[in-house]
Amino acid sequence: MRILLIEDNPAITALIHEGLAHQDYELETASTGGEGEERAASGQYDAIILDILLPDRNGIEVCKNLRARGIRTPILILTALTNTLDKVAGLEAGADDYLTKPFEVEELSARLRALVRRGGSEGPLSLRFDDLEMNLVRRMVTRGGQKIRLTNKEFDLLEYLMRNAERVLTRDDIGRHVWDMNFQSDSNVIDVYISMLRRKIDRDFPKPLIQTVIGKGYKLGHPEEDSGSEMNVQQATSA
Repeated sequence: MRILLIEDNPAITALIHEGLAHQDYELETASTGGEGEERAASGQYDAIILDILLPDRNGIEVCKNLRARGIRTPILILTALTNTLDKVAGLEAGADDYLTKPFEVEELSARLRALVRRGGSEGPLSLRFDDLEMNLVRRMVTRGGQKIRLTNKEFDLLEYLMRNAERVLTRDDIGRHVWDMNFQSDSNVIDVYISMLRRKIDRDFPKPLIQTVIGKGYKLGHPEEDSGSEMNVQQATSA
């Protein structure tokens, strides 16, 4: 699980880093709102921990900006402010949860896992690419209206590919997001799962969607000869 921490207090950053180090988290940090916003805008994180009191801008402003830019990554706000109005302001800005300082890292970890399971209150309930559709609530996949049965790990892998459609994903990218930060890059498990997905997603259909980019990795996309066609991922807001 890849987490972005936007926090300017070195002591709190060290506390969170130490507390999450032995769990399946890969923690990246930013000490200013500007840096954190740009990193978060990449969409490459499973959750964001965001402090309100940052040196260059208010964390609520960062949250608003990210939502305005279409970033739906779950956001947990850290605040030393106990006033209810401040908490409400954070939630209304698009945050999914908040935690008041001081806090226990165990509670932070539990809240992060809950947020990632939910996918964020403003996240899509389904993903679609071409004729491939994934219902995130029912954990159901169809292509061309035909139901496709996947294992839990196959589903997680396909979800990551669909959320990053038309983007080349390295094996390390996939390993960190679908497996965990301790993923062994020399393992062939990703290749095995890609092969299994292809048999289920592409074998019985005329147009393959899971592409190998030689020397780089994999992507969900159209074959090269169709690269000029319109290629969009549609994120439905209802199941």
